[in-house]
Amino acid sequence: MIATRVRFGGLPNIVHRQFCSGSLQPIRYGMAQHQRTLNVATASALISDTKTTLPVSSRGHRMFSSINYLRGDLECTAGTMNDVKQTIIQKLGIEVGYTPFVSTREHLVKYVPQSVSALPPRSMQDSFTSAIIPLTTDKILKDKYVGFMGNVRVGRLMEDMDMFAVWVVHKHVLVPDLPEGVSLPYTFVTVLVDKIDFTDLVPTHDADIRLSGHVSWVGRTSVEVVVWMEQKLHGKWRKLTRALFLMAARDATNTKAAFINPLVPANEEEKTIFDGGESRKKRRIQMQQEDLLKTEPNDFEQRMVHELFVKSIDTKSKAFNKRILPPGYVWMEDATMANIVFSHPEDRNAHNKVFGGFLMRNALELSWALAYNFAKRRPKLEHISDISFHHPVDVSSMLNMQAHVIFTDLHYMEIVVLADVYDAVTGQQTTTNSFYYTYSVAERLPKIMPKTYHEAMYYLDGRRKFRYAMGIDAGNSNAAAPSAAGATETTKSKL
Repeated sequence: MIATRVRFGGLPNIVHRQFCSGSLQPIRYGMAQHQRTLNVATASALISDTKTTLPVSSRGHRMFSSINYLRGDLECTAGTMNDVKQTIIQKLGIEVGYTPFVSTREHLVKYVPQSVSALPPRSMQDSFTSAIIPLTTDKILKDKYVGFMGNVRVGRLMEDMDMFAVWVVHKHVLVPDLPEGVSLPYTFVTVLVDKIDFTDLVPTHDADIRLSGHVSWVGRTSVEVVVWMEQKLHGKWRKLTRALFLMAARDATNTKAAFINPLVPANEEEKTIFDGGESRKKRRIQMQQEDLLKTEPNDFEQRMVHELFVKSIDTKSKAFNKRILPPGYVWMEDATMANIVFSHPEDRNAHNKVFGGFLMRNALELSWALAYNFAKRRPKLEHISDISFHHPVDVSSMLNMQAHVIFTDLHYMEIVVLADVYDAVTGQQTTTNSFYYTYSVAERLPKIMPKTYHEAMYYLDGRRKFRYAMGIDAGNSNAAAPSAAGATETTKSKL
């Protein structure tokens, strides 16, 4: 039973029961027609005042989407983040309590849809949801989020955003033929985080935080989710950040891809957002093709590397092996920091693998420590441009996390964190995750000088990530990326 209190203003009682009833037991898929009836009955109240002309930032990014899916003074639709976690466990039929041997879900494989045509289409409205981190009322919870300076630990928020993205996918999925009492035959995994943007608002530890989001694009077996986070200050919800998650739908045993409900835009606004997802998919494919592990740097980048090399050579000695550090530069090998992280059962997800949010939190906090040490002053996190999950991490794994400053420009720095699973017996390391962060400080930073060819490739990769994060390369900007900046000045939930 969920005891969360939510204000609904003038919403009809039937919507109250649908969104924030006394129980968050999953709506049975046999009630699909009833769900559709509810959506149709409240359509005029849920999708009114729609605007199709959206403001665009100076970098060409969509700043907010203004479909009013929920009217009135609505705090949330899914209770607290703890409620969300418990509901996901119930829907997946996961046993509570850790055991090294996970209960088999092979009996659910037969319920996995065999084609996209077997699944009803969904709209963005169907997956829209929100949840609260109750920092004002839960004092024990507050201790987990507060930092030593009194602010909120952003790494903790990243954990919540990752879990919330999974919850949004749960809201999107609808399997009409699933029998009553049968668990959802899916496994949802985070493939990558495309981009996270931060506002200038610093979250405080003594005000509630709200997560909201919806599905923004769907392929055959993959889902893009937009999640934004706000904090209630002086009676108004103020935007903190916005992120794009790419999730993969897998079968119940996580052994192969699974088809998922198609997404059909309900209006021009949703179509614009969906088209943005298509553009980002094409960009990801292009980036994979241009990856420095697959193709050589372009002509401009090759000249850049050579110029850096010449700057670091003692031309008087006429020898290539006499390296010198020019004024205003720092060797890349000296701008690094590492940490060994042990994972425990409390850090697991529903499938006994290390929770992606746990990795995101530890990587972010390591990157911040390096940025602080490199700049000699407190840095501001501007963007997270790319988070990739290459391999799952087993519980009890020993992780070697290494952070490197790989590029600087004026008062900005680009940091990469690599997470490697370390085998103490063999000494082998397998890279499981990579994270890219953009930080800024008030003062101009020293430039980075690579010493080896592989460091030069890191330098070029960091430059590419930085330009994408800052929106410098027009061809790579998220011109149709959904956001929620417009929701910062109102208590109405907007897309």
